[in-house]
Amino acid sequence: MSTNTETTADHRLHGKLGPVGVVFMVVAAAAPLTVIGGNMPLAMGLGNGAGAPVGFLIAAAVLLVFSVGFVAMTPYVPEAGAFFSYVTLGLGNRPGSGIAAVALIAYTAIQVGIYGYIGWAIGDTVRFYGGPQIPWPAYSFVILAIVALLGYRHIDLSAKVLGVALVLEISVVVVLDLVIVAKPGPAGVTFASFTPGIFTHGALGIAVLFALTGFIGFEATAVFRDEARNPERTIPRATYAAVLLIGGFYAITCWAFVVAIGPDQVTETAQRTLAGDANMLLDTTDANLGRIGRDVVNVLLLTSLFACVLSFHNVIARYQFALARKGLLPNRLATVHSSHGSPAVSSVVQTVTAAVIVGILAALGVDPLVGVFGSMAGVATVGMVLLMLTTSVAVLVYFARHRSDAAGRTWQTRIAPALACAGLLGSLWLVLTNFTLVTGGSAMLSAILAAIPFVGLVGGALLRRS
Repeated sequence: MSTNTETTADHRLHGKLGPVGVVFMVVAAAAPLTVIGGNMPLAMGLGNGAGAPVGFLIAAAVLLVFSVGFVAMTPYVPEAGAFFSYVTLGLGNRPGSGIAAVALIAYTAIQVGIYGYIGWAIGDTVRFYGGPQIPWPAYSFVILAIVALLGYRHIDLSAKVLGVALVLEISVVVVLDLVIVAKPGPAGVTFASFTPGIFTHGALGIAVLFALTGFIGFEATAVFRDEARNPERTIPRATYAAVLLIGGFYAITCWAFVVAIGPDQVTETAQRTLAGDANMLLDTTDANLGRIGRDVVNVLLLTSLFACVLSFHNVIARYQFALARKGLLPNRLATVHSSHGSPAVSSVVQTVTAAVIVGILAALGVDPLVGVFGSMAGVATVGMVLLMLTTSVAVLVYFARHRSDAAGRTWQTRIAPALACAGLLGSLWLVLTNFTLVTGGSAMLSAILAAIPFVGLVGGALLRRS
């Protein structure tokens, strides 16, 4: 890699991303196919069965309300940095510094978790087609190297790579959904999932929990502010589009799988998937699109995971860049590559950080799914809900102090942020009370992992000098 960079303090990232480009980056981070293959069976098998689509709708509604205040404050936030920038502006430097630490913890955790997942998934695919059995870390480090190369270069390259992967991923699932509706399962095209008697049966809260986990990264629209063509218009449009697209895609596909399998059988099928005796995503695809369709989805699941980890790499690199510009991290991380216009040094540091953590987990022999992905996803989920909750409080405080900016916008600046706080508090309670289901570990281990984002919040605030 070239090290031709500029270190001018006023040098900013630049790019020409429009709403579509930003949405590609964000929706790719949500990894739709990964959520369908992983989160959906969890929501059905451990939650409320055929009523799981409603869990995704509830999660989307909470995040959509959160986005109202988030978008309303965007014009007054002059820099990239997402939650860190919003909380600093609304609540001050110390809370902002604390939330920056939480953001880095959350994003790093989910990225490391995906490295574990993709290492396992590639190995499983290779073995399925008769290839050799190679330890998962070997595949993870190959992917890490490719991500390092793309993340080092201009953001437009990453957006193009993510765009192609995402279009293919969504296209094949849309085709699958349409085929299922055209040739439904034993119960026909049923809307039983949306009746109170169905979606209130079982644990609706657990379905909401795993739905929320599937949205991690949607707010990263604001991280790409400096690289957006017209941030005042691009960021709001991209934020709403990302929430609606992700939420609608999840809910419709989840419903389609209920139609394919049948409301009475879907819970059992999901539980068999969790036990390793079935694969809801691939088996349903095989039944509706044939072996070729199954093979295509299997490959796209891998590209989904790759797109996810590349998107999170870009987000973390830009968080570090923004923090370095504020003096919270070494100035060297604020270096911009003279040719690529990327946060090159920050990207390299992020690569090294991920490599070290993945290496440690691999050396300890941690299981890539339950141990790496499960536990890291748990940490990230707690962190993300905490981030959004604090940001909603910051929106309320900011507009209370700047009443002229809030004039005539009571819904955007008061009511919606207050409703978001209530919804996110409820979501945080759901996550914490069901945390062992997310991590797959003991109560003690789960408590330690759940505490990490809170420790980061306090530690980051205390380390701030003023």
